[in-house]
Amino acid sequence: MDVSSELIHSLLPVFMTATLGMSIVTVGMIEGMAEATAAIVKVFSGALSDWIGRRKPLVVLGYGLAALTKPLFPLASGIGVIVTARFVDRVGKGIRGAPRDALIADITPPEQRGAAFGLRQSLDSVGAFVGPLLALALIALFAGDIRSVFWVAVIPAALAVACIVLFVREPEATQPGARRRIPLAPSELARMPARFWFVVTFASVLTLARFSEAFLVLRAQDIGLALAWIPGVMVVMNVVYAATAIPAGQAADRISRRALLLWGLGMLVAADLVLAHASGAGEVLAGAALWGLHMGLTQGLLSAIVADTAPADLRGTAFGVFNLATGVFLLLASTLAGLLWSAFGAQTTFLAGAVFTVLAAAGLVMGPQTRGGK
Repeated sequence: MDVSSELIHSLLPVFMTATLGMSIVTVGMIEGMAEATAAIVKVFSGALSDWIGRRKPLVVLGYGLAALTKPLFPLASGIGVIVTARFVDRVGKGIRGAPRDALIADITPPEQRGAAFGLRQSLDSVGAFVGPLLALALIALFAGDIRSVFWVAVIPAALAVACIVLFVREPEATQPGARRRIPLAPSELARMPARFWFVVTFASVLTLARFSEAFLVLRAQDIGLALAWIPGVMVVMNVVYAATAIPAGQAADRISRRALLLWGLGMLVAADLVLAHASGAGEVLAGAALWGLHMGLTQGLLSAIVADTAPADLRGTAFGVFNLATGVFLLLASTLAGLLWSAFGAQTTFLAGAVFTVLAAAGLVMGPQTRGGK
């Protein structure tokens, strides 16, 4: 599914601005709204998976909806179809996200959760750089016809759904039948420990610093990179992301998680500074690589910390709450990034990201430990 999605998303910002004539602010708002929609749905799907004691049916539904939206992108002639496609696609992502992560936590020994979520992030990223690589090849094959490239994305999406239906298994429900308590009830949320709420707060501030990756693509366009090479930005970012996520996840099971997170924040500051001052393709690609290194060091680790700090019977709900908070902040971040870009330019946008990253690092240093002194 990531091959399919990134095949589209690596070209979608350019398609929206150059082909459909949308503004940068509109792109930022659409991207932010799409991700916020996914985050809101994750709360309810995660809680529902806890309540019914089943994860796979929701995962199948979520991936299925995402596959159904793929033909809408090449058919789009205006903002309405794009918004609809992104909205339904993100609803699908929201339905599957929290149950999928809770399922990973359910079947993974606690001492290997860092490695497990690192593996998940790495494989996600493999799909995420294969997609832009295909976009590079297909945009050349179809002589710059973005709509034709989008049609190809339908194929891997359908294969992903078939794979889930046929091969994904889940353990027997630990609590057969419906739960008597509603997972989102205040009394249930009160069972979440303080460390969980700290992780949610930290990740929210970090999300404000790390706006939509669509702005990496727009930065490549801004410095004049040829259309045929623009997807290469996402390729570079995701290659580094995939290569980093597994060793970072393994390290998180052995050493200080706070130290790893701080290294990840340092890489994001470096990425923002490089992208802010970029004047050519080399600097943009270097910034994308640093961005990918940041993602590899932090994203799987944050998921592992959520799994560790949440009660076992509320893991779906915990992932849903976590993703809701970060999704709301992504909406704010992407909208703010679009406004800053339009008013002051790309440099100010990325410098603002660096400032928010430093604030997140300060909060991490002063906050509680995440697990066992780590």
